[in-house]
Amino acid sequence: MNLWFRMLWYALVARWRPVVHMPHGISRLSFRVWPRDLDTSLHMNNGRYLTLMDLGRLDIMVGSGLWRAVMRHGWTPVASAIKIRFRREIRLWERFRIETRIVAWDQLTVVMEQVFLFEGGERDGQVAAQALFKGGLYDRKSRRFVPIAQLMQETGVSAESPEPSPEGEAFLKADEELKRAAQRRPYGADMDAQQHGIQE
Repeated sequence: MNLWFRMLWYALVARWRPVVHMPHGISRLSFRVWPRDLDTSLHMNNGRYLTLMDLGRLDIMVGSGLWRAVMRHGWTPVASAIKIRFRREIRLWERFRIETRIVAWDQLTVVMEQVFLFEGGERDGQVAAQALFKGGLYDRKSRRFVPIAQLMQETGVSAESPEPSPEGEAFLKADEELKRAAQRRPYGADMDAQQHGIQE
């Protein structure tokens, strides 16, 4: 329910939001920690970070004009990997902003960096958390991911991906290694083996 209130707020102000120029523009969204955002440690719940990151990525699409093509074609945003590093807790009533930008892409997916920064107070400008996201837009009709070049065309730009940062390279490498490991050992294989008395 918390996200729905923030989604409503975003829908009301989206018309007056700054334009996000693809592919290097930055989305900036400001928030405050409310009681419903807290966990039992009385700081913002870890899962809330991921939820709010959705709004940052939405703002990239809306601000760049890509959302019109998404609605017209019925494309679906799909996340394939997320890595987040928590550095400082965000406490009740504190204000913060999420800065979202595209940092690299390949033929079918983009990598976005999403940073949580304190706004105001003694910790103004300090990083609370930093995340990397990998995903794309899926066309259910053709059952394929939409090429990034096509998404660029929808926003009237053409650009080559910059080289990933060291953090980006590590993120992509870890994602590929996890994918290969999952292919070698399907989920549940160990449990099936134990249930049937099979030893490796």
